Amino acid sequence: MRAAGFEATVHDVADLQAIKAANGVPASLQSCHTARVGGYVVEGHVPAADVRRLLAERPRARGLAVPGMPPSSPGMDIPGTPYEVVLFGTSGNDRVWARH
Repeated sequence: MRAAGFEATVHDVADLQAIKAANGVPASLQSCHTARVGGYVVEGHVPAADVRRLLAERPRARGLAVPGMPPSSPGMDIPGTPYEVVLFGTSGNDRVWARH
């Protein structure tokens, strides 16, 4: 995210589940990292372009998530495995925000 122009402060914490629960990340969408940016939660290996779109469009939602750790997601960089970015915490249902 830093390489994409985002400022990032890393906090190593002992209880990740408490952080995810406090930020409203459903168990089905959890991954390895939880971040907050512009009033949203970003869970997992979400591409920077999707975060920029989130901040530009400002949908009514809690945030974006890439569940698990897809091998082709940013930071994993093993091409060939499609994955989805999910917009969650919407007033209706969670939905696919982007496909990669």
